[in-house]
Amino acid sequence: MLILRPVLRSVIARSQVAKKQPPFLHRFQQAGRVGIQHQLPRFLTGQSGPPTPGNDAPNPVDDATENQKEDEREARKEKWKGTAFKMFEAAATTGASIFILACVGITYTRYYKWNVLEKMENAFREGDPVLDLAATGKEIPRDPSMREIEKHDDEGYDRWIPRDEQEKIDKIISGETKGRYHLLLGEKGTGKSSMLIDAMSKINGEGCSMMEAHADLEVFRVRLGRCLDFEYHEDNIGSLFSIRGPRDAGAILDIERAFNKLEKVALRRRAKIGRPLILIINQTHLIRDDEDGRDLLELIQQRAEQWAASNLATVIINSDKYWVFERLKQYATRMEVHQIKDLTKDRAMQALRNYRMKYWNERTPNRVLEEVYDKIGGRLTFLNRVAKSEDMLAKCDHICEMEKIWFLNNCAILGEEMDDDVMDQQKYASTAMVLANALYHRYNKMDTTYDSKIGHILPEFPLHRARFIMTRSDFIRQHHELSIFAIDSHAMVRADSVPMQRAFNEICSEPGFEKFLEATLDRIGDIESLGRTKELTFKDLWDGGKYRLTTRNKKGEETGSVEMETVEKPEKDEEDGEDDD
Repeated sequence: MLILRPVLRSVIARSQVAKKQPPFLHRFQQAGRVGIQHQLPRFLTGQSGPPTPGNDAPNPVDDATENQKEDEREARKEKWKGTAFKMFEAAATTGASIFILACVGITYTRYYKWNVLEKMENAFREGDPVLDLAATGKEIPRDPSMREIEKHDDEGYDRWIPRDEQEKIDKIISGETKGRYHLLLGEKGTGKSSMLIDAMSKINGEGCSMMEAHADLEVFRVRLGRCLDFEYHEDNIGSLFSIRGPRDAGAILDIERAFNKLEKVALRRRAKIGRPLILIINQTHLIRDDEDGRDLLELIQQRAEQWAASNLATVIINSDKYWVFERLKQYATRMEVHQIKDLTKDRAMQALRNYRMKYWNERTPNRVLEEVYDKIGGRLTFLNRVAKSEDMLAKCDHICEMEKIWFLNNCAILGEEMDDDVMDQQKYASTAMVLANALYHRYNKMDTTYDSKIGHILPEFPLHRARFIMTRSDFIRQHHELSIFAIDSHAMVRADSVPMQRAFNEICSEPGFEKFLEATLDRIGDIESLGRTKELTFKDLWDGGKYRLTTRNKKGEETGSVEMETVEKPEKDEEDGEDDD
């Protein structure tokens, strides 16, 4: 095998060389003699003399073959090197892209979080657009210096009515009063929102923000976001960097996130300024008294308690209805309640005088102002409407008549002729009429119902006593929501306003009202009695028929029996009846 290996290799090499020979040389070999064909390769390869077996001379063909294999090996190596380089290049490109994407994503996320806090902090700086809008709606000058100009326009004229509660509200809004959150409770139109807006305008809204509540939690969420300048991550483009944002959830969770951001802003503000933020939630009574609404109030109260304890923020809750106070009272620790009532007589006359000067540029005599107050009391919303009217006394009569119509439209009774289908509505109406009648009688029995300085003194009952008079505990709240009766923070029930008490007095003083009310109550009782009564009809009692009823104890032993049969009327009674005829 050792001898044949070089021979075979030389033969194969020569065949390859022959294949690679030029065509003209190949033709020449075919045409020449055999000897020339054998000598020509040796001549071309430079061999001389006869070859020695086992000791071949250097063969360029063999060298070319070996070089070709080496070239193939080198080509394969270069190919693998190119593939590895391409793999490394792709991996490096991918890694660099991921690194750059991560750096950009992290940078954007940090910037976005900083921007969220910056925007929310800007919502509490001076000149907030939301506060300007609220001030415009309440007709309050944006520039506090305008007040001094208005004061000098007319001698003795001041469009702002000083109230006993205003100084306390000013201290709360300015941040002087800390460690508490506040509930403003009072009937609609008493000036709660106006006092808040007035106090905010004195500091140009610095550190304050106000929002209007709503029954729908989604709308409440949007209004809170507008108040705090918080977008709830809706403007976040972190998904471009494969950064997942907050998961979608309900409105309650979004409100919780907004409060978390507000807490961070309050911490930064306390470190810089040292005063708490002021968050005002107006018209809180519009929140529904259902499961979602109670959860929202609980969330607000928890944050208010926490922020009041740490002096981070002061939450002011403004409400017209008593049920908000009942709900917050259960878990209140640092809550302070402010009952906002109607203006006293002197303040009401001053307000009416100022309103009249503002709208008509006239000075109204005190006699007319007193007459107006006697009819409508010190409710600011009524005073404003009267002052805008040309004939103030006629407008007062119109307001009183509208309050009376409102009461009768909701709580009129129908008497003994009412149908049994309206019994449920008449239960609701009769309870209101009974309480109105009780307030009317109490008004007549009071030693004084009018004070020359204070003004009207309305009759009132404790809440539990009012429920006892109505014989129902659930209807008083519905009447309160209709602004028929008012319930203050001390759980005292009275007419919602002076015109409403005048309506009670007019209705209950009509001739025959007591009998009409009694007939209505009797009819309701009869209908309920019919609904509870079971009618039994006994047949076959005529012609000697009988029924026998037997009673037994728990052991089954007979304890008695009763027989029922018909008895004919005695003839003597019939004759007496004929004689009488």
